[in-house]
Amino acid sequence: MSKITAAEVNKLRKQTGAGMMDCKKALVEAEGDFEAAVDILRKKGQKVAAKRADRDATEGAVIAKTNGTDKGVIVKLSCETDFVAKNEDFVSLAHKLADLALSYGVSTAEEFGETPFEGNLTVADKLQEQTGVIGEKIEVAELATIHAAYVASYIHMGNKIGTLVGLTAEAAEAGRDIAMQAAAMNPVALNREAVTQDIIDRELEVGKELARQEGKPEVMLDKIAAGRLNKFFKENTLVDQAFIKDAKVSVAKYLTSVQSGLEVVDFKRVSL
Repeated sequence: MSKITAAEVNKLRKQTGAGMMDCKKALVEAEGDFEAAVDILRKKGQKVAAKRADRDATEGAVIAKTNGTDKGVIVKLSCETDFVAKNEDFVSLAHKLADLALSYGVSTAEEFGETPFEGNLTVADKLQEQTGVIGEKIEVAELATIHAAYVASYIHMGNKIGTLVGLTAEAAEAGRDIAMQAAAMNPVALNREAVTQDIIDRELEVGKELARQEGKPEVMLDKIAAGRLNKFFKENTLVDQAFIKDAKVSVAKYLTSVQSGLEVVDFKRVSL
């Protein structure tokens, strides 16, 4: 067997992201066969992934991107520790995955796993490989997309929150403002019509119970609860919320002031 050179070890490290010693051991085991060494490292990733399958991957990076016009995607790449989440290579991988998801137009994390990554690897293969390299469970925990006339994105708090906002027309600054709004204020729905009946029923029940505890007459409870529900809509639906840069106007009124007829048609918010 020929001697394993430092150049070969470095080439394998650059392709797989594995440590220098792991790459050298893989090349030795593969008797210098580069592709076989890659497979050895991938199999190591499979073993690590199996051992860590039941671990909680609650840290990571949330990356939101658009194509500059009508499409946007958010990818949440999860890991186990904050140390890995802040690693430059991990964040770079999250960005690369978001770019890939955007270019392939995938709509679910399951579908994305089967997408080609590079060479003969799929996204799922790459994540398994990186699990072996890093020694932590790594997965695309969530993927969200938006299609609209114009889509804006925002990444908040060191890659901990990502948002997309779909508008009826191109308005870059306004789009970013509303994407920031969605990140900061965490609305439960786009508008009051989009709030689920379960949430409405819960809020009405809570409103009645609070009024009851305040000693209000039973005949007044429904009316008081309805009033509190309206307040809930104003505080928790995106278009009705007070605009974060000017609390005197709602998000809907702010958009109208930017451009007549400008509206939000959809939004997505993903967080760790």
